[in-house]
This record gives sequence, structure tokens and C-alpha cells, in this order.
Amino acid sequence: MELTDTYQGRARIAGDGEGVGLDELALATRNHGLPLEALRFDVTPPGLHYVLTHFDIPAVDPAEHVLEVTGAVERPLRLTLADLQARTPASARVLLECAGNGRARFAPRPVSQPWLLEAVGTAEWGGTPLAPLLAEAGVSPDAVDVVFTGADHGVERGVEQDYARGLPVAEALRPDVLLAWSMNGAPLPPQHGAPLRLVVPGWYGMAHVKWLTRIEVLTEPFTGYQNAVAYRVATETGDPGEPVTRIRPRALMSPPGWPDFMTRERFVPAGTVTLSGRAWSGRAPVTRVEVSTDGGASWADAELAPADRAHPFAWRAWSHGWAAEPGATELLVRATDATGETQPVEQEWNRQGMANTLVQRVPVTVLPPR
Repeated sequence: MELTDTYQGRARIAGDGEGVGLDELALATRNHGLPLEALRFDVTPPGLHYVLTHFDIPAVDPAEHVLEVTGAVERPLRLTLADLQARTPASARVLLECAGNGRARFAPRPVSQPWLLEAVGTAEWGGTPLAPLLAEAGVSPDAVDVVFTGADHGVERGVEQDYARGLPVAEALRPDVLLAWSMNGAPLPPQHGAPLRLVVPGWYGMAHVKWLTRIEVLTEPFTGYQNAVAYRVATETGDPGEPVTRIRPRALMSPPGWPDFMTRERFVPAGTVTLSGRAWSGRAPVTRVEVSTDGGASWADAELAPADRAHPFAWRAWSHGWAAEPGATELLVRATDATGETQPVEQEWNRQGMANTLVQRVPVTVLPPR
């Protein structure tokens, strides 16, 4: 259903100089990002992994949970969690990044979850492959999209809905797409989708539907809110824009030295400083990471860790030696993937603040020798 025009939750762009409002602050206290010093972990501990919950965390009893497979299939399925866990197991180390990561740094700022750069994490997801289950159901040869619906229910921009996202059939049938019930070897935490979620390697986080209850195969494109309205890249009002799909290349730096409590400015002693972090892309392997230690005036190649064939959708470590001299500067880092795409130094603005890969800037004061 759609609510009346008096409903306040409309999409809008913040005015010039408008600070984060109480509505955005309420979102920020519910949803948390990865502390960037946690980039040192190959696998993110669940409590440090980013979380975005559109509505409420639903109360789902694993013993009562049922997954339905319906729509354009020959044999509809109804499976308990125990039924799924009796199937062939699989696991994958996969990076997740929110499509709105970096939104708060846009000017003007789209009013929504005010992510800076921390909406990311990499985990070991355990479950069973989706493709054999769809094969068992018998997907119609006319199928176009597969829709995944979660147990979370609410209102977004005036539309009451269950959270639901559609994937093209070819993506849903990839052998690496998982129905996951574990994270880092333990049962899924409630905020990460317990008891069952979808994991779609390479796609932004909106596709990884949590608290999964239903899979429906369609013979026409899915036009639900989260596909047709949300998660679109458009710059003009009324423009339907392009859908957000796979993760664009990004590199992040672990904060060097120590921080100022309020500003998060970093302080490091003069001398050799090892800068390090992670880089990733959901479209193609990362081929290059570059670092600037002079505010973007010049760039140098960082050392990129070898590609891990066992974990093609995880992040990769990088490092760079910096001869730090006393004074204030700004550190930047950017990634390039095998498609040739490089992170921009200037913003590429859109109305929803989606897929923003503007380079990270880290203000640093280098302290003189003591």
C-alpha cells in the first residue's frame, strides 16, 4: 500500500550547510560501520562487520523457519532450516559493501543512512548453494528474474513492503551464490540475517537479502520497490536511472598512528611509516592500488598482495612505505580493477548517494622527532 501525501519519509537532498538531522542520527545509531582499524583482519569479526537494517530485526524462530520456493517452477518447495542444512554444504569468503557507502561525503548530501566509508566487511559465509535448489524446483525456461523476500517489514518512502530484491536468473544460478546460515563458523547473528540469508558474491549489500523466507521465480522483470525505486543511480528528479548491481573498485587505508578523539585526525612520528589497508572490486580483480602522501599532487604504487584464487570475492591487502616528514598533509588511496575503472578524485554525484567510490582522504600531522 502507499501512504498519504502527509507521510514525512520522502526522499530529499540536504540544503546547503544542513547538518545531519535527528532522522539520520536515528539511522546511524541503529546501523554501524566497520572501525577502519579493523581492516587488519582478513576475516571481519561479526561484531565489527557493518550492519544495515532497513526496518526492524525480525524475531524468527529457527525451529519454525520455512523457506518457500514458488512462482514459475515445476515443483514448488517448502523447506525447513534442517532440510537446508542436510543439503550439500558450501562456504565462501565474501566481502559485503553497502551501496550507500560514502553517501555522507556527497555535497549536496542525500538524506538517508549517513555512511562515511565504513559500510564494509569480509566474512566466511557457510550454507548451501542456491543453484541446485532452483534446479530441483525446475525453473521455467521463460524465467527472467528470481525474487528474494525477507521477514523484515516496514515502510520506505511511503510504500509498505516486505524487503524484497530481484536478481536476473543468470545471476541467481551462479554456482557461488549461497543460502547461508553461518558466519565465521558460527550461526548467523540476528542482525546478520538469522536464521537464513542470501549471499551473492560481487554484488552490493542490498542483494544479500537477510531473514530469507521466500524465493519466487518470475517470467517478467521484478518491479518491486527495492529494484524499481531504491538502489538506482540518477542525477535528476524523475529519472529512473540505472540499477545498482556489482561493487565498484575501492581501496581503504587503515588509520596510521593515533587519532584525535573528535576530528579523527591522525598523528604519526616522523620517519618510515608503513601505510596499509584493503582493496576490492566486485566487477573484476583489483590490479593496482596507488597512494598519495601529498594530498593528491602525486601518486605512487602500493604493494598489492597476491590474488587469492580460493577467495576471489574477498578483499586484498596492500601496503606502502612512507618517508614521513614533519608537518600536516593528507593521505589518499585509490584502486583500479581489471576493467580499467579507477576510483575518482572528484565526486560523481547522484540523488540516492549510491555506488560512491570517491577516494578516501586521511588528514595526518607528522610530529617532529622527540
